[in-house]
Amino acid sequence: MPQITVEHSAELGEAFDRRAFALALHRTVGPLVSAEVPAFKTRFRTIEESVIGDGSPAAMLHIRVGLLTGRSVELKQEVGRVAIGIARDHLKPVEGLPTQVTLEVYDLDREQYQKFVL
Repeated sequence: MPQITVEHSAELGEAFDRRAFALALHRTVGPLVSAEVPAFKTRFRTIEESVIGDGSPAAMLHIRVGLLTGRSVELKQEVGRVAIGIARDHLKPVEGLPTQVTLEVYDLDREQYQKFVL
């Protein structure tokens, strides 16, 4: 059920270990949200161009974690803290390129979410 989308500046391609990030995130967040690892889906999108602040060289990484409704604000905040920590562990600094890492945890409507496995 957890739906995770990660957008990252193209300049972070070699600095961000995406697969290791996703696997660590799935294993760590699963018990917090009572979800089995096979239920997690993480996709990555490379941002070819962005402008941050005044346009000085900078990169970004933004993580969106979707969870079915019914979770407390405190649990969602804990998921956010854990996820941003895991991102920190899997992102190397890029010389001369400040990188902003942001995260949001949002609700997936339990009544509307559907899934099947083929």
